[in-house]
Amino acid sequence: MKIPDLNDLIADLQTAKQIAIDDRNPNAIVTATVAQAKLLGMDNMRDVTPNSNIKSGLGHFYGGIPELTPEAALAISKRLDKEY
Repeated sequence: MKIPDLNDLIADLQTAKQIAIDDRNPNAIVTATVAQAKLLGMDNMRDVTPNSNIKSGLGHFYGGIPELTPEAALAISKRLDKEY
C-alpha cells in the first residue's frame, strides 16, 4: 500500500467535495474546503500589507460601530437590570 502524498490527499478531498456538492450538503463542502486549505498551509494566512486599503469586518459593512460611551453603558446596564 502506497502512502498518499499531498496531491493524492488534495484529489481525495476534491472528490469528497464534489460528492458534497452533488448531494447539496453545504457543511460537507465547507469541511472539505477547509481540509484542503489546511493541507496547503492556507488556513493561517493573514493580510500583512502595511497601510492596506482593504477594509474588513462587519463594522465597515454596516457603516461603522458607534463608540460605547460610559453614559450609554450605564443606560444599557440599568435597562438590563429592569428586564432581567
